Amino acid sequence: MVSSLRLPSLTSLFSSPYLRRPPPLLRRPHHHHNLSLPPPLTTAFSSQTTSASTTENPKKQTNQDQKVITPRSQDFNAWYVDIIANAELADYGPVRGTMVIRSYGYAIWEAIQDYLNVKFKETGHSNMYFPQFIPFSFIEKEASHVEGFSPELALVTIGGGKELEEKLVVRPTSETIVNHMFTQWIHSYRDLPLMWANVTRWEMRTKPFVRTLEFLWQEGHTAHANPEEAEKEALQMIDVYTKFAFEQAAIPVIAGRKSKAETFAGADRTYTIEAMMGDRKALQAGTSHNLGQNFSRAFGTQFMDENGERQHVWQTSWAVSTRFIGGIIMTHGDDSGLMLPPKIAPIQVVIVPIWKKEDEKTGVLNAASSVKKVLQSAGIKVKLDDTDQRTPGWKFNFWEMKGVPLRIEIGPRDVSSASVVISRRDIPGKQGKVFGISMEPSILEAYVKDKLDEIQSSLLGRATSFRDSNIVDVSSYDELKAAITLGKWARGPWSASDADEQRVKEETGATIRCFPFEQPQGIKTCLMTGSPAEEVAIFAKSY
Repeated sequence: MVSSLRLPSLTSLFSSPYLRRPPPLLRRPHHHHNLSLPPPLTTAFSSQTTSASTTENPKKQTNQDQKVITPRSQDFNAWYVDIIANAELADYGPVRGTMVIRSYGYAIWEAIQDYLNVKFKETGHSNMYFPQFIPFSFIEKEASHVEGFSPELALVTIGGGKELEEKLVVRPTSETIVNHMFTQWIHSYRDLPLMWANVTRWEMRTKPFVRTLEFLWQEGHTAHANPEEAEKEALQMIDVYTKFAFEQAAIPVIAGRKSKAETFAGADRTYTIEAMMGDRKALQAGTSHNLGQNFSRAFGTQFMDENGERQHVWQTSWAVSTRFIGGIIMTHGDDSGLMLPPKIAPIQVVIVPIWKKEDEKTGVLNAASSVKKVLQSAGIKVKLDDTDQRTPGWKFNFWEMKGVPLRIEIGPRDVSSASVVISRRDIPGKQGKVFGISMEPSILEAYVKDKLDEIQSSLLGRATSFRDSNIVDVSSYDELKAAITLGKWARGPWSASDADEQRVKEETGATIRCFPFEQPQGIKTCLMTGSPAEEVAIFAKSY
């Protein structure tokens, strides 16, 4: 079927300067189109020019051939997109606001999938797939849902050259279509669809990986016989996401409950994991929703209970998406590029052979190949960069850019001494370099595994220290405003109204990120009203 999307004017959709004019390192190659773009500030984007010899001069590429990254402290947004370009994670798609996830970026997403798939199966879930197109009438059935998603909908109105009898929505989330199918499938008290899918939300401001028109995510849906089971499920899944963030991504998220104003459209309660990025903004990294009976009543999703009576099911939905990749970049990256936690790194160790004379080449490459085999047999993800079109210095910088946790260097002297040099990505310069590590398989394997574990722990510890040093405990609205002005997170007692919450948002740009599960003991007084408060909330500016 040929379909046509009737959508708002592209020029009105993207107000972000990084989307109006792609920065130099993410600029699209020129194509014939009707969009008028400013003249390029530098050469057209193609990260491949840094990793392949494409010029007429076949001489080795040097460090001077590599792209420059905007310093993180100078312009965090420019730094972020520079890394995405140079680390070859993604590129802009032909439609404004879309992106093409390149193989290295997708490999990180696969690592996320691999871990979560195991955890989902362990908790009794199974995978399914649902169509991208949803009848618009489905969206309209749940009032708060359509109100929440209406500005983000992409509509299909023409198919096969003809006007459609009913316009279709390109799926922004799947609660509606899942409930439509639930009404046909559910006969007992529980069913467990789960999917890895792509969805479309017509975002007004976009940022690669963090907020794009189309993104990949895992979306889970469950139906239960009573509210207690649904609540237990929602909490269980946010716990799965929390453990993933800490143990795999090395991101010290704060788990908690969203405020009423920030709750997912159509849910009774939303649970979240909030991560602090390198610019101290918050990133909502994953959510789990207790949907109550809101969707089941709208769609008539019922089951036969033990007494033979028809009852509406109680539901949950939960998801993480490719925005987690953006979170990893902004949590761990530095001015040299990506810094990937070993457990999700597509390449954990890169081997760089070094030789000057032709008669040294064979011995060095043979030793490098042997080291590669030893590590691969131990289950370590290894890359041997044996090309002779690039200098060793160029390779060092390139693989640092891509965030590979460990680098092994092997030269003629190392071959003679049957040893290698190992450098850590998380410790720059000489401090992170160790000489004379034996090539003996058992010694080398144990050393590399130990260092990968150290790097994983080091990244989590560093991110935790950064997070904790940038959260300020406040007891008044003036203190909250002062903390937000300094770019920090504010944590304080809260029992004020939705109107007061909106006032904070309008006056400071910060929102309640969550009411953390971990709450301090003792009597609390609301920072806004002075009334008793049962919980503290965390306020921050966010993506």
